[in-house]
Amino acid sequence: MTFEDAQRELEEIVQRLESGQVPLDEALKLWERGEELHRFCREQLDVAEGKIEQLASRAEAAKP
Repeated sequence: MTFEDAQRELEEIVQRLESGQVPLDEALKLWERGEELHRFCREQLDVAEGKIEQLASRAEAAKP
């Protein structure tokens, strides 16, 4: 799953939950799935941030 796929699915879940038209049992399952997707996205963003920081450090160190 890509970050974009997870984000899209998470947005769909939020829309469904906000509609108020989801039965309680399904809403709980959607909430749990939303939590999983949120954690996945957060982890992906943390990894990307770390890579960006490494690249920035390398670029700074390479300056004369």
